Amino acid sequence: MSITPAELTAGTWTIDPVHSQVGFTVRHLMVSKVRGAFGGFSGTVEIAEDGSPAVNAEIDVTSINTGNDQRDQHVRSADFFDAQNYPAATFVSTSVEADGDDYLVHGDFTLRGITKPVTLQMEFNGVNPGMGQGAVAGFDAKTVLNRKDFGIDIEMPLETGGTVVGDKITITLEVEALKADA
Repeated sequence: MSITPAELTAGTWTIDPVHSQVGFTVRHLMVSKVRGAFGGFSGTVEIAEDGSPAVNAEIDVTSINTGNDQRDQHVRSADFFDAQNYPAATFVSTSVEADGDDYLVHGDFTLRGITKPVTLQMEFNGVNPGMGQGAVAGFDAKTVLNRKDFGIDIEMPLETGGTVVGDKITITLEVEALKADA
Protein backbone atom coordinates (compact mmCIF):
# COMPACT_ATOMS: atom_id res chain seq x y z
CA MET A 1 0.00 0.00 0.00
CA SER A 2 1.37 3.40 -1.00
CA ILE A 3 2.18 5.90 1.75
CA THR A 4 3.29 8.59 -0.70
CA PRO A 5 1.15 11.13 -2.58
CA ALA A 6 0.23 10.05 -6.13
CA GLU A 7 2.22 12.87 -7.74
CA LEU A 8 5.43 11.60 -6.11
CA THR A 9 6.04 8.92 -8.73
CA ALA A 10 8.31 5.89 -8.49
CA GLY A 11 12.00 6.44 -9.02
CA THR A 12 14.88 8.40 -7.52
CA TRP A 13 14.41 11.99 -6.38
CA THR A 14 17.78 13.64 -5.70
CA ILE A 15 18.11 16.53 -3.26
CA ASP A 16 19.09 19.74 -5.05
CA PRO A 17 21.50 21.53 -2.68
CA VAL A 18 21.16 24.81 -4.58
CA HIS A 19 17.44 24.97 -3.78
CA SER A 20 17.50 23.28 -0.36
CA GLN A 21 18.67 24.14 3.13
CA VAL A 22 19.66 22.22 6.26
CA GLY A 23 19.47 24.55 9.24
CA PHE A 24 19.37 24.43 13.01
CA THR A 25 18.70 26.48 16.11
CA VAL A 26 20.06 26.02 19.62
CA ARG A 27 19.46 27.95 22.82
CA HIS A 28 22.31 30.35 23.71
CA LEU A 29 22.90 31.82 27.19
CA MET A 30 19.47 30.45 28.17
CA VAL A 31 17.69 33.47 26.64
CA SER A 32 18.29 33.56 22.87
CA LYS A 33 18.99 31.26 19.95
CA VAL A 34 21.92 30.75 17.63
CA ARG A 35 20.97 29.79 14.10
CA GLY A 36 23.14 28.08 11.57
CA ALA A 37 23.15 26.03 8.41
CA PHE A 38 25.22 23.41 6.64
CA GLY A 39 26.41 24.25 3.12
CA GLY A 40 27.31 20.66 2.21
CA PHE A 41 24.68 17.94 2.08
CA SER A 42 23.26 15.37 -0.31
CA GLY A 43 20.56 12.75 -0.39
CA THR A 44 17.86 10.86 -2.22
CA VAL A 45 14.24 9.90 -1.83
CA GLU A 46 13.61 6.53 -3.48
CA ILE A 47 10.00 5.73 -4.30
CA ALA A 48 9.41 2.04 -5.02
CA GLU A 49 6.84 0.86 -7.57
CA ASP A 50 4.46 0.04 -4.69
CA GLY A 51 4.78 3.64 -3.44
CA SER A 52 6.93 2.89 -0.41
CA PRO A 53 9.55 5.60 0.20
CA ALA A 54 13.14 5.39 1.44
CA VAL A 55 15.23 8.41 2.38
CA ASN A 56 19.02 8.58 2.60
CA ALA A 57 20.89 11.79 3.41
CA GLU A 58 24.36 12.94 4.40
CA ILE A 59 25.43 16.26 5.94
CA ASP A 60 29.00 17.52 5.76
CA VAL A 61 29.37 18.80 9.35
CA THR A 62 32.56 20.64 8.39
CA SER A 63 30.36 22.95 6.29
CA ILE A 64 28.67 24.50 9.35
CA ASN A 65 28.04 28.23 9.15
CA THR A 66 26.66 30.18 12.10
CA GLY A 67 27.93 33.53 10.89
CA ASN A 68 30.84 33.47 13.33
CA ASP A 69 34.11 31.80 12.25
CA GLN A 70 35.43 31.36 15.80
CA ARG A 71 32.21 29.63 16.91
CA ASP A 72 32.17 27.47 13.75
CA GLN A 73 35.74 26.30 14.43
CA HIS A 74 34.78 25.43 18.03
CA VAL A 75 31.70 23.47 16.91
CA ARG A 76 33.87 21.49 14.44
CA SER A 77 36.28 20.62 17.29
CA ALA A 78 36.22 17.52 19.49
CA ASP A 79 34.13 19.48 22.03
CA PHE A 80 31.18 19.24 19.66
CA PHE A 81 31.17 17.51 16.24
CA ASP A 82 34.74 16.14 16.28
CA ALA A 83 34.62 16.77 12.53
CA GLN A 84 38.20 15.63 11.99
CA ASN A 85 37.17 12.09 12.97
CA TYR A 86 33.47 12.26 12.02
CA PRO A 87 33.09 14.63 9.04
CA ALA A 88 29.56 13.52 8.13
CA ALA A 89 26.21 13.00 9.79
CA THR A 90 23.80 10.59 8.09
CA PHE A 91 20.10 9.80 8.07
CA VAL A 92 18.59 6.55 6.77
CA SER A 93 14.83 6.14 6.94
CA THR A 94 13.33 3.00 8.44
CA SER A 95 9.63 3.76 7.85
CA VAL A 96 7.18 6.49 6.87
CA GLU A 97 3.68 6.95 8.18
CA ALA A 98 0.87 9.37 7.41
CA ASP A 99 0.13 11.97 10.08
CA GLY A 100 -3.03 13.71 8.91
CA ASP A 101 -2.00 15.66 5.80
CA ASP A 102 1.66 15.34 6.78
CA TYR A 103 4.08 12.47 7.38
CA LEU A 104 6.36 11.06 10.06
CA VAL A 105 9.66 9.83 8.66
CA HIS A 106 11.33 7.48 11.13
CA GLY A 107 14.98 6.67 10.72
CA ASP A 108 18.46 6.28 12.11
CA PHE A 109 20.54 9.42 12.51
CA THR A 110 24.30 9.09 13.01
CA LEU A 111 26.46 11.88 14.40
CA ARG A 112 29.95 11.49 15.89
CA GLY A 113 29.73 7.75 15.18
CA ILE A 114 26.63 7.39 17.41
CA THR A 115 23.37 6.21 15.84
CA LYS A 116 20.00 6.96 17.40
CA PRO A 117 16.43 6.67 16.11
CA VAL A 118 14.81 10.00 15.20
CA THR A 119 11.51 11.06 13.69
CA LEU A 120 11.16 13.87 11.20
CA GLN A 121 7.84 15.68 11.01
CA MET A 122 7.48 16.21 7.27
CA GLU A 123 5.20 18.30 5.11
CA PHE A 124 4.96 17.41 1.42
CA ASN A 125 4.73 20.61 -0.64
CA GLY A 126 3.87 18.99 -3.96
CA VAL A 127 5.46 18.38 -7.34
CA ASN A 128 6.15 20.91 -10.08
CA PRO A 129 7.07 20.08 -13.71
CA GLY A 130 10.31 22.02 -13.16
CA MET A 131 12.16 24.36 -15.46
CA GLY A 132 13.42 22.05 -18.18
CA GLN A 133 15.43 19.71 -15.94
CA GLY A 134 12.56 17.44 -14.94
CA ALA A 135 10.00 17.31 -12.16
CA VAL A 136 10.83 18.67 -8.72
CA ALA A 137 9.24 17.82 -5.38
CA GLY A 138 9.29 19.96 -2.25
CA PHE A 139 9.41 18.94 1.39
CA ASP A 140 9.77 20.72 4.73
CA ALA A 141 10.77 18.72 7.79
CA LYS A 142 11.95 19.22 11.33
CA THR A 143 13.05 17.29 14.36
CA VAL A 144 14.47 18.06 17.79
CA LEU A 145 17.62 16.26 18.94
CA ASN A 146 19.33 16.19 22.31
CA ARG A 147 23.03 16.85 21.70
CA LYS A 148 24.00 14.67 24.68
CA ASP A 149 22.46 11.63 22.96
CA PHE A 150 25.26 11.96 20.39
CA GLY A 151 28.15 12.36 22.84
CA ILE A 152 28.18 16.16 22.71
CA ASP A 153 28.19 16.58 26.44
CA ILE A 154 30.38 19.64 26.91
CA GLU A 155 29.09 21.75 29.77
CA MET A 156 29.80 25.46 29.83
CA PRO A 157 27.96 26.61 32.97
CA LEU A 158 26.95 30.21 33.55
CA GLU A 159 27.67 31.87 36.90
CA THR A 160 23.98 32.71 37.19
CA GLY A 161 22.84 29.14 36.45
CA GLY A 162 22.15 27.32 33.25
CA THR A 163 24.60 26.78 30.41
CA VAL A 164 25.99 28.66 27.44
CA VAL A 165 24.60 26.09 24.95
CA GLY A 166 21.26 24.35 25.34
CA ASP A 167 20.81 20.61 25.06
CA LYS A 168 18.00 20.64 22.47
CA ILE A 169 18.82 21.30 18.83
CA THR A 170 16.01 21.92 16.36
CA ILE A 171 16.93 20.72 12.87
CA THR A 172 14.96 22.18 9.95
CA LEU A 173 15.03 20.92 6.38
CA GLU A 174 13.75 22.73 3.32
CA VAL A 175 14.23 20.33 0.45
CA GLU A 176 13.72 20.47 -3.28
CA ALA A 177 14.37 17.14 -4.98
CA LEU A 178 14.80 16.56 -8.71
CA LYS A 179 13.39 13.43 -10.35
CA ALA A 180 16.13 11.44 -12.04
CA ASP A 181 15.52 10.45 -15.66
CA ALA A 182 14.21 6.93 -16.12
